[in-house]
Amino acid sequence: MGTLTYTATVSVDGYAADASGDFNWSAPSEEVFRFHVERLEPVAHEVLGRRTYQLMEYWQSPPEGESWSADEHEFARLWNAIPQTVVSSTLAVDDLISDRDRLVPRLDLGTLERIVDDTPGQVEIFGPTTASAAIRAGMVTDFRLFVVPKVVGGGLRALPPDTTLELELVEHRVFENGTTYSHYRGR
Repeated sequence: MGTLTYTATVSVDGYAADASGDFNWSAPSEEVFRFHVERLEPVAHEVLGRRTYQLMEYWQSPPEGESWSADEHEFARLWNAIPQTVVSSTLAVDDLISDRDRLVPRLDLGTLERIVDDTPGQVEIFGPTTASAAIRAGMVTDFRLFVVPKVVGGGLRALPPDTTLELELVEHRVFENGTTYSHYRGR
């Protein structure tokens, strides 16, 4: 039986994307990216929505004319080894990148519970929209938040606005660029 973790990069005012849907302001520094590589190692399963899945297709191989750093190659290796459940009502099975990936048209809590129960290790649910029902239901045991020193003034909230949580700080780190990482566990 696994545990369910929600990871997000957010602005100081709590948004994962600004009002225009842009999240480029949250691009990690080399130091933060290295931490993401280390953080990804224990992840045994990813649950993510269509947009995130398509965005992460970037990690299949370096784009033509680009060269990746050693950390980027390691991130890609780790990411591509993780089985993924993609939540989408518009993708077809033929759109999946790997035969280890699974497509579900919508993520009900029972399906998510079975994924977590069947995974020996950490299940990471990625994306505020995909994670919102699980957060509201209290299924997420760990919250890993990267707070970027930027206020965006509105957009896609990283946490559902109608949710209250009792959390305990497990780990905290401040990076050179001012980004902070806080790992919280539900009480």
